[in-house]
Amino acid sequence: MKIVRRLGVALAAALAVSTALPAHAADKVTLLLNWYVYGEHAPFYYGKAKGLYAAEGIDLDIQEGRGSAVTIQAVAAGTAQFGYADVPTMIRAAAKGAPVVAVGVALQKSPMSVMGFADKNIRKPEDIKGKIVATTPGDSMSQIWPLFLKQTGLKAGDFQVVSGDGQTKLNAVINGRADLLLGYAMDQSMKIKDATGKDVHPIMFADYGIQMVSSGIITSKDLLKSNPDLVRRFMSATTKAFLGAEKDPGAAVDAILVDLPKAGKRETLLEGFEITKPLYRTEETKGKAPFQVTDANMASTVDLLIEYGGLDASAKAATKDFYTRDFLPAAGN
Repeated sequence: MKIVRRLGVALAAALAVSTALPAHAADKVTLLLNWYVYGEHAPFYYGKAKGLYAAEGIDLDIQEGRGSAVTIQAVAAGTAQFGYADVPTMIRAAAKGAPVVAVGVALQKSPMSVMGFADKNIRKPEDIKGKIVATTPGDSMSQIWPLFLKQTGLKAGDFQVVSGDGQTKLNAVINGRADLLLGYAMDQSMKIKDATGKDVHPIMFADYGIQMVSSGIITSKDLLKSNPDLVRRFMSATTKAFLGAEKDPGAAVDAILVDLPKAGKRETLLEGFEITKPLYRTEETKGKAPFQVTDANMASTVDLLIEYGGLDASAKAATKDFYTRDFLPAAGN
């Protein structure tokens, strides 16, 4: 009888311990960003701070990146489960065999722009005439720049060009050696403002008929096959994070600064995020949840990359291999 009692006590204790432990440990997931943290990245920090990833059984580690190409390589190699990267750059890599795919396109309008100090009153393409423009030869913006000129009726002889890497471009505008630079509206403009305290006005490529996607969530084809449930949970949490950050941008930026106090000035992080939000949707996806990119938008992006970005024409037939909406939450979830 004593043995039976002891077994009963031991069984009760084991049951108590097992019910006190979670059914499953959270999946450790790395999200590698495209670059050092700036306002565009606020939704990820908001989602982590609000427990949206934890609620999906994800222990999220957000890491700063060193360029989309490096992020794409890391995801392809499996050293990061997810990446936030430039989707056109990913398309070029995937067309050459990299086993990566976009599972959510965040920026359905391109942030590419030509920008300068607001007090110079360069607010439309016509105002670029006679000015000095700083570019980085071979980068994505320089590749699309000829299309912007075509769309706006400008000619290469209407302005002067100075060339240099990313920091050289910034310095050229900051120090007055150039009037404008090619850059992303929510990124380089905020760096210039942080350095000078002066407002910057971007002339957006997207406002002149250039339909091209930009940043999005990428993952490996191996992960899609081996753990599709993780991809669904990640995109569910990320969708909620983007929706929440849109409604409360101040809290989203504060979440960055709690995690990374030296990420930047709150006011410019907030301004950069506010510039980013209108890029989440096109006229066709207005009113929809984030990431619901259209087939037409992706097809336009591939067409532009073939014509201006050096992508092989064979990629046109493979457009739907570069992205999927299958892992996004159903409407209303």
